[in-house]
Amino acid sequence: MISIAWWLLRITLVVCSIRPTPALAGEPVRLAQNEEPSQDLSAQTQKPQSPQWHYGGFVDLGYSQDFNYPDNHLFRNRGTTPRVNELELNMGGAYIMKSATEQSRWGAELLGQGGQDSKEFGFGTNLPHVPGSDVWRHFGRANLSYLAPVGNGLTIQAGLFNSFIGYESLYAKDNFNYTRSWVADYSPYLMFGANAVYPVNDRWTGAVFIINEYFHLQDANSLPSYGAQTIYKPGEPWTIKETVYYGPDQSNTSLEFWRFFSDTIVEWKSKEVTIAGQYQVGTQKNATVPGNPRLMYMGAALHMRWHLKKSWFLALRPELYSDPNGLITGSEQFVWAVTATAEYRLPYEWTNSIFRLEYRHDNSTGPGGGFFKGAENRLTPSQNLLIFSVIWTFDSQCSNTPC
Repeated sequence: MISIAWWLLRITLVVCSIRPTPALAGEPVRLAQNEEPSQDLSAQTQKPQSPQWHYGGFVDLGYSQDFNYPDNHLFRNRGTTPRVNELELNMGGAYIMKSATEQSRWGAELLGQGGQDSKEFGFGTNLPHVPGSDVWRHFGRANLSYLAPVGNGLTIQAGLFNSFIGYESLYAKDNFNYTRSWVADYSPYLMFGANAVYPVNDRWTGAVFIINEYFHLQDANSLPSYGAQTIYKPGEPWTIKETVYYGPDQSNTSLEFWRFFSDTIVEWKSKEVTIAGQYQVGTQKNATVPGNPRLMYMGAALHMRWHLKKSWFLALRPELYSDPNGLITGSEQFVWAVTATAEYRLPYEWTNSIFRLEYRHDNSTGPGGGFFKGAENRLTPSQNLLIFSVIWTFDSQCSNTPC
């Protein structure tokens, strides 16, 4: 897999060096400053108006005040915003990309990243890592795409691309809340492989994908995994998305031990308000335990955001996550959490500054549940966080189109 990724990355670099000029005015694409790709499901079925190269970057600084004051400064069982009571560079990155359009059918994305949020996001619990994973975790995109002149347009993409699963992005700048939900942190943010997307009509869009594994930096075996997605728009302002995954995520690749996973999202989006419900469920038989018991996990979240006035936003996210066998989180636990976020955005030319104040309460029960507390890092069922963050972004297309 690594050799394929290396050659793909070299090809992407060559393609990106052809014409890295500022973007033409047109419809924003996935990493535009005030675009929220994981929150706007309808954007996946829209076509850019014109071909465009654009480039940009972002810096994400956060401080999480944990009133448990754990000595190890860790937010237990978390892949993103993993450290507390410290000012952290949670994520920084730079990117260059081009959309595949009818005028220019080849597209490319390349994104490099670093920070606390880039350290653990692509790995499965207690599973081996791919060789060179400490290098590959610094890539957030590395792919090529082609818009084939078939019917309404068939888009084929290969390499490292944004996950078809989930509602939230790896990048806090693209989400309603600063910290990610439990369902987001324990489903893939990125995928490595190939996919094909076809808009059947204005209401229906279908996609299929083949990837290396559920988490792209784990290395449980050498077989690929498979998935499909359907997006249905019954009419404004509704969007319904269903994604399924099926593949081997253990060293024993017999079909009876493959994982089945479903991700369902229903979104209602108006000009000022967005409300989206998400439900995930996964199951697989355990190949290493006598009797091969069937394990299950599930999670749900309600994502809500209000545009209050000019640059002010308010977000609220209640959620729950059940992992009774510790298959996904590594701990046998049931978690419920509530997160509230106030946000102020300050755009200036082709930059955007995002200031957030967030309160988060998590409660974890079960044999392996709990969060670190005090000098002994003992476990306690609940945790309260007060989070301050500043995110600065820039994008070349904002020089021609307001962001």
